[in-house]
Amino acid sequence: MQLWTTGVASARGAARTAQEIEAAGWDGMLVVDSQNLSGDPYVSLALAATVTTRIGLGTGVTNSVTRHAAATATAIASVHRISNGRAVLGIGRGDSALAHLGRAPARLAQFERYLRHLQLYLAGDSVSFDEIDIPPDAAPPLSGLHLHDAPPASRIGWIADGLKTGAKGGTKVAVEVAASGPKVIAMAALHAERVMFTLGADTERLAWGIALAKKTRKDAGLDPDAVAFGAYVNLGCHTDMDAARGLVRGGLTTFARFSVMHGKANGPVSAKDREQLETLVTNYDMKAHTRGDSRQAGTLTDDFVDRFAIVGTPDRCVERLRALKALGLDKVAISGGMRGASVEDAVVSKKLVAEQVLTGMPG
Repeated sequence: MQLWTTGVASARGAARTAQEIEAAGWDGMLVVDSQNLSGDPYVSLALAATVTTRIGLGTGVTNSVTRHAAATATAIASVHRISNGRAVLGIGRGDSALAHLGRAPARLAQFERYLRHLQLYLAGDSVSFDEIDIPPDAAPPLSGLHLHDAPPASRIGWIADGLKTGAKGGTKVAVEVAASGPKVIAMAALHAERVMFTLGADTERLAWGIALAKKTRKDAGLDPDAVAFGAYVNLGCHTDMDAARGLVRGGLTTFARFSVMHGKANGPVSAKDREQLETLVTNYDMKAHTRGDSRQAGTLTDDFVDRFAIVGTPDRCVERLRALKALGLDKVAISGGMRGASVEDAVVSKKLVAEQVLTGMPG
């Protein structure tokens, strides 16, 4: 099972951070795409690619609204090319990136259409102009220009050429969909190479998600085993349990909220956990997104943190990660010390993870 780390997109710090991540033994590095809160992810990933040789590089995650599918495809394919085939495209319906534009996550129909278009572009295929959802009042149809000749459809030629020649970085970029609700899990199972669950580290909830994804593929006449599974997990490693919990509270509020964002808790959930999730979502302050000292972080009980995140000593963290691997996950993207958490505790956690957790996990 691959272990990736997630962080902010920073053009100034991307190269140094990527080198540290590679030296520590991580399998990959994901950066967020939230234009009002951090730098451009593709700039950061491209810079990271130039100073590393082994780690995977990707978005964790982009969304289907702030960039056209063609722009997203060409951006991640550029990172794929410069890194000699190490890029992946993580995508979700959007959270903070859209909240800071005054919008909620993308509608399901828009998200599914975007995934279809994205996969066509990345495979070197064409998208019909009739399906391009640019509003006519923003840019009228090309036919109004009365050109002698024009492209018959939307296609990224250089991606298609690279796939044909098999040049370095010329393989198709894999798409990974962050999913928590049943409808998005089903979409991901049909349109992505990997479903990345945002269901926490609870094995019962993850097993539910895997079963749903496989059933969706089987019902569609597809091989249920031809899609990979991973998860975004909050992890705090420390010999002091309270310190470990403090490292993940801020980030855990974000991922836990995905399971109840629209009012109804997704997946298997006890009455007690449902009440906890509902309390979280009604107290969520987007201005303090991911902060460990936020109003929402204060609503999480220790019991909830212990089950939905991975916290504790190195041995305990390795045990929990091995349980995820046993479920069938081949990738875990780990978030750790977020804003508002103890800097000193984050330093301890980073050292313990590098020296004992990463080395304690079989490949």
